[in-house]
Amino acid sequence: MTEHREFAEFYSASFQKLAAALYVYTGDLAEAQDVVQEAMIRALARWSTVSMYDEPAAWVRRVAWNLATSRWRRVRRGLELASRGHREELAPGPEPDRVAIVAALSDLPTRQRQAVILHYLEDLPIAEIAAMIGVAEGTVKSWLHRARTTLADRLSELAPEEVDRV
Repeated sequence: MTEHREFAEFYSASFQKLAAALYVYTGDLAEAQDVVQEAMIRALARWSTVSMYDEPAAWVRRVAWNLATSRWRRVRRGLELASRGHREELAPGPEPDRVAIVAALSDLPTRQRQAVILHYLEDLPIAEIAAMIGVAEGTVKSWLHRARTTLADRLSELAPEEVDRV
């Protein structure tokens, strides 16, 4: 199999799942797709090396998360300055329950939110998350516990059937 065909298969198998996880992290689908695309471009440029890793998807995931975090920091600074000036009218958005869940996730500290997304949305084991972030497994477990507690408190006003529906 040629190197380009191998990468194309990897891309097809990985892009959507990674973009979905980054969408939850960033809250912006276009931004999530952009950072995953950028990570894939970087992987393609080094595919002869990246393809030899036990899990090339882990390398791409890490690059995409780093890109998203860097972009988020830059955007946050700009938004803070822009929000001081004026407010725009918003178009109708998603259902209030979804908004509440996304808002609750967004309010979590970055590391807790990252752990929740990687563990519950990407189904990564705690050991892999710990290795990816560079912390002990107990730290990841602690983040997950704190995040679940915070989310339960924040979302307690939603009826159980509404939470299941979302």
